[in-house]
Amino acid sequence: MLQELSWKVGGQQGEGIDSTGKTFSTSLNRMGYFIYSYRHFSSRIKGGHTNDKVRISTTARHASADSLDILVAFDQETINLNAPELRAGGIVIADAKFNPVLPADLAQDVQLYSIAITKIAEANGAAIMKNMVALGASSYVVGLKPDFCAPVINSLFGRKSQKIVDQNMAAVAAGYQAMKDFGVNFEAFYLAPPTPSTHLLMTGNDAAGLGALAGGARVMPAYPITPASDVMEYLIKKFPQVGGVVLQTEDEIAALNMAIGASFAGARTLTSTSGPGLALMMEAMGLAGMTETPVVIIDAQRGGPSTGLPTKHEQSDMYAALFGNHGEIAKVVLTPANAEECFYATAEAFNYAEQYQCPVIVMTDLALSLASQTVPELSFDAITIDRGYLATEEQLAATQEGQLFKRYQLTDNGVSPRVFPGQHGGLHHVTGVEHSEVGRPDEGQANHTKMMNKRLNKFAGIELPGSVAYNGVANPDVLLVGVGSSLGPISEAVERLIKDGASVAYAQVKVLSPFPIKTMQAYLDSAKQVIVIESNGTGQLYHLMQFFGLHHAQMTSHTKYDGTPFLPGELESYVKGSMLAWQR
Repeated sequence: MLQELSWKVGGQQGEGIDSTGKTFSTSLNRMGYFIYSYRHFSSRIKGGHTNDKVRISTTARHASADSLDILVAFDQETINLNAPELRAGGIVIADAKFNPVLPADLAQDVQLYSIAITKIAEANGAAIMKNMVALGASSYVVGLKPDFCAPVINSLFGRKSQKIVDQNMAAVAAGYQAMKDFGVNFEAFYLAPPTPSTHLLMTGNDAAGLGALAGGARVMPAYPITPASDVMEYLIKKFPQVGGVVLQTEDEIAALNMAIGASFAGARTLTSTSGPGLALMMEAMGLAGMTETPVVIIDAQRGGPSTGLPTKHEQSDMYAALFGNHGEIAKVVLTPANAEECFYATAEAFNYAEQYQCPVIVMTDLALSLASQTVPELSFDAITIDRGYLATEEQLAATQEGQLFKRYQLTDNGVSPRVFPGQHGGLHHVTGVEHSEVGRPDEGQANHTKMMNKRLNKFAGIELPGSVAYNGVANPDVLLVGVGSSLGPISEAVERLIKDGASVAYAQVKVLSPFPIKTMQAYLDSAKQVIVIESNGTGQLYHLMQFFGLHHAQMTSHTKYDGTPFLPGELESYVKGSMLAWQR
């Protein structure tokens, strides 16, 4: 029996490809399997090829599989585009409606099974249920009973009527029987039984939304943009249940300005966006930095520049997140690597924002934002709320009548006492102009230098907890360095290389600002060769490391920017080739 299997369904957008993959992966996750499901889709509402590749495993995985075992095709384009990904011995299950054929150059041992998916669906109620027929056919191939998806179908359609539930289950059973009628032994595709578990299935966006909720956020002004919109859509359902609110603004400029206003009033506030929206937010981000107003921004990176590749993967906003704003401000930039980390990092982001009174950017990427992955049960007890340096009653009482409160008081660590509107004794001036300790405009040379030092030195010599994750052998021949969702393929490549006897390890950067200089330099010093892995065209992380003073005589950059994430096998092969070249 297989410990792991890769399955993909494809067709035109609007045909139910997303719901097919979601029902399949959710059902298997509830059974105890570990899931990583990555969607490829076009940047249009309807039409254009789309597919969902689901990796099912008895152990946790956070990357797509290198190859494909089973392809379910609703049209010929799906076969033409995806069949080359099939491994030797793989199979295609296709709708007989379009007279499917395999490409001539495909491996001879790939088998095509054509069944009347649409016709069977129509016979059981409606053509739209062809996704259920496909699920039934797939369940027979992998050795599952046709009722494997019954709990999910009940949860999806039970509120509508039992008749609809029964029709969908009948379609699943009919698809199962259609594959059984071929009389083929598919035992080579049977999944090994999973270990029963209560783990979750989440996207990074959903996990970030839940993290914001757990972290005490209650206001989210935002403008929809792929791939970040799901954060807003998730919280639209959740915030009203706890007295919170989500507001769809006219654009990203308004979103961040409104978030700053809500934060100034005392609410924990966030917004979400992607690269184009982050660019529009830069002026307001400078205002948050100047007024030392805490705010959290989720940046789900996508392919650029301009509108670029709205539905494709990239990690090219690092320079923008760190340096995009005019002038210089202190900010925290967090880079979680999987959905579980999105939950905890987003919750902690609000603490950092209020502790350091600055903007915090939680940077994800499309693969992390939209891929569904198995997540261990989350610990809400691990979430703490730290509102930072709030003015005490004694400090407020000490403000003399007719005087303003020193909201921007010069302190040793650069963090000043914060007040909320309406607090007696906390009245002060607020402006985006350079200002004195009480907030009044002051453009004097000495004052500007002092205030700039106050704001910029908040992170002097600081490394945030868990800024780098390290795994692998000590003092490795090769150290791989990555950021964001690249941890999935990197960690798996390292696992394979170590099994082959290679001396390798990885260091995953979890915080870009304040950059963990000391920790990273120690890891670099321990390795003979360093390869920085990232999904962009210029090697942004590679150059950021040098910008922050990190050096290694044998440090190189390996990038990919075709809109798709790295696969473990790609990195495994690259590292092997790099090691051979370096040894020569």
